[in-house]
Amino acid sequence: MTEEIIIAGFGGQGVLSMGKILAYSGIMHDQEVSWMPSYGPEMRGGTANVTVILSDDRISSPYLKVFDTAIILNQQSMDKFEKSVKPGGVLLYEPNGISQHPTRTDIHIYQIEGNKIATEMGNKKIFNMVIMGAFLKIKPIVELENVIEGLKKSLPERYHHLIPLNEEAITKGMNNVKTYLKEKQVL
Repeated sequence: MTEEIIIAGFGGQGVLSMGKILAYSGIMHDQEVSWMPSYGPEMRGGTANVTVILSDDRISSPYLKVFDTAIILNQQSMDKFEKSVKPGGVLLYEPNGISQHPTRTDIHIYQIEGNKIATEMGNKKIFNMVIMGAFLKIKPIVELENVIEGLKKSLPERYHHLIPLNEEAITKGMNNVKTYLKEKQVL
C-alpha cells in the first residue's frame, strides 16, 4: 500500500500540522513516511501545502506531481491541485470560500464543512482535525489510536489537555463527510 497525499490551504489552517500528524501516525503503523512542507514567506494567511507519502515499501522520492488524494482548503489550492489528482483518486475539500467547485468526473469528490463544525464545537483551532476525520473515514490508512499518538507527539505538552477535544473533532469529521454531487445541468 502506498498513499500519496497533498494537503493545501492557507497558512494558519493547520495544513502542516495535519501532515505531520499523518506522518507520525504512519511511522507508528510501521510504514515508510515522507513529509515535505511548502509555504510562502507570509506564513499565516499565505498559501501552504504539505506532501505526505505513507507506504509499506521504500519511498523513492518525496517529490510528486500527481497524488492519490488531495485535501483542499481554499480556492487557490483547488485551482492548483484539482488537476493533480490521479484518475480514480480522491479530492476532499472544505466548501467555505470555494467559488469554483471541482468539475472532474474521473475522481471521487467529498466535502466536509470543517469551519462550521469547528465553530459549533466552540474552537476554530480544531478545524484541521475535523478535516482529518473526514479523510480517515474515506481512507482509513492509519488507525485512530496512532493519530492520537501523533497528536501527542506534535502538540506541545502544555496543549495535551486539548487532545480529547481533537479526538471529538476527528469523530465529527468522520460522521459528517459527504459525497459531492455536481448539480445536473438542465438543457
